[in-house]
Amino acid sequence: MARETVVERVDGGLAELMPDRDRPRAWTLLIDGAPQSHVDLDDPAYLSFEYQRRLGHVIDLVAPPGRPVHAVHLGGGALTLARYVAATRPRSTQQVAERDAALVQLVRRELPLDPNARIRVRSVDAREGLAKVPDGWADLVVADVFSGARTPAHLTSGEFLTDVRRVVKAGGLYAANLADGPPLAHLRGQIATAAGVFPELALVADPTVLRGKRFGNAVLVASDLPLPIAELTRRAASDPHPARVEHGRSLTDFTGGATPVTDAAAVASPAPPPSVFK
Repeated sequence: MARETVVERVDGGLAELMPDRDRPRAWTLLIDGAPQSHVDLDDPAYLSFEYQRRLGHVIDLVAPPGRPVHAVHLGGGALTLARYVAATRPRSTQQVAERDAALVQLVRRELPLDPNARIRVRSVDAREGLAKVPDGWADLVVADVFSGARTPAHLTSGEFLTDVRRVVKAGGLYAANLADGPPLAHLRGQIATAAGVFPELALVADPTVLRGKRFGNAVLVASDLPLPIAELTRRAASDPHPARVEHGRSLTDFTGGATPVTDAAAVASPAPPPSVFK
């Protein structure tokens, strides 16, 4: 029996859950036509989107294989990455901040979570949810927050990242999905902002995005201890859509003298051109 697309109005716009014709229990979530998440209920360790695979590499490298972790997800969508952590690191404890309560209800109903997964979802703003996490609680904080295909301004500042660092335990990782296009001013500003808070940074992205040839996603990874650059580079290069890892001097050069963003001056990330979703 053919599955039908589920269409429902949520707080953030018109949500569509479209069946994946190639995977019998997989779905893609779109909000106002913009793809947000892909979930395979039979195989939650399967990551379809390029940027989510790159975040998956970070999750894989945050601790030895299979070891449970404490994870915070800022932005939930269809809870793809929380499901991935639960599948690859059983007994992990996770907190998700997703402000769109209607979206959370839709996802819970149509794409139910494993009842044994220790995933707590709160319908709160990402920064508000982060503020309630105890100091040094998280092995991993993942930021993947978009409103109308743009990252809200208050999640781009040094003050926000300072609270992220408060929550991340020593040696833990912060990973953020960033989106930008030429001239990459937003991306450069985000790297400069993170560099003011975390001593160790890396950026994972398609080379054409890094060269400013097209709009796309980049994953920023940060820590207070040296990052697993060699293994991250190997995994990113072996993806179906290979990515490059920038760090150290090359990342400093890429930043090009951009200045850190503060709450007072923060703006939302740029809107993607219409052609991105065609």
